Amino acid sequence: MDRFSSASSEVGQRLQRFRPYWLGTALFLAGMLAALGAILLYQTLTPAPPQLTLRDVNNSVAEALASAPQPPAYSSFVYRVIQPSLVLIQTSIPGEDDDDEEGGGLGSGVIVNDSGDILTSLHVVEDAATIRLLFADGTEAIGQIVAAQPENDIAVLQPSQLPELLIPATLGNPNAVRIGDEAYAVGHPLGLYGSMSAGVISGLNRSFRPSNSDQRLENLIQIDAAVNPGNSGGPLLNRDGQVVGIVVGLVNPTERNFFIGIGFAVPIDIAGGAAGLPPY
Repeated sequence: MDRFSSASSEVGQRLQRFRPYWLGTALFLAGMLAALGAILLYQTLTPAPPQLTLRDVNNSVAEALASAPQPPAYSSFVYRVIQPSLVLIQTSIPGEDDDDEEGGGLGSGVIVNDSGDILTSLHVVEDAATIRLLFADGTEAIGQIVAAQPENDIAVLQPSQLPELLIPATLGNPNAVRIGDEAYAVGHPLGLYGSMSAGVISGLNRSFRPSNSDQRLENLIQIDAAVNPGNSGGPLLNRDGQVVGIVVGLVNPTERNFFIGIGFAVPIDIAGGAAGLPPY
């Protein structure tokens, strides 16, 4: 064997030894190319997800907030505080049939002390032959006027029977009331028992003369919470459920007796004087 043949044989042997390595490398590269091709094919056939916009994010946040449980309205707390102290007042007029609604009247009242005294508007009860009282627990009684302030349209009623669970209202400080504060009027407008309306204190130190009276009322709290016949004598409440006034009337430039946006209440420090309550 010549020298050239010997070298060729040695090169062939070395190539033979490296053949498995090259074969493995080739298979690996083929696999990589196949995987890369599959990825490119997938990306081509599958569209990319849309990009989120600021509007999408805002909508998602709004949906999450809307689905979150909401706390009860603050006004519902106010109503729960005053409801046990409310009184429905029904009156009959002398010489009229007691069963005839046209011959009587409806009004509201509120228990203000541990003796069961009830504050209401004098015009609700002053001409009544009979004053019937209905307490929040269903107790019925006959009311008697024991004190009155004609100059403030305020009367104090004493019931013939007290409810088993007597809960006087919590009285607030009307001197702390400011225009724009929340105002809640609770009573029985048009005979709808235990109704509540909400608004704000819209004026202070107002004067007002009811259409059927020669008496001018002074130092009144003005409210825009709805007041209708049957609300008279009911409590005016602040946001803590405290009584800051007694509703006595509404303003209407027409001859119709319905609410147009202005109601009045006597401050509780003035109205409470008829029941012997201490002034602020």
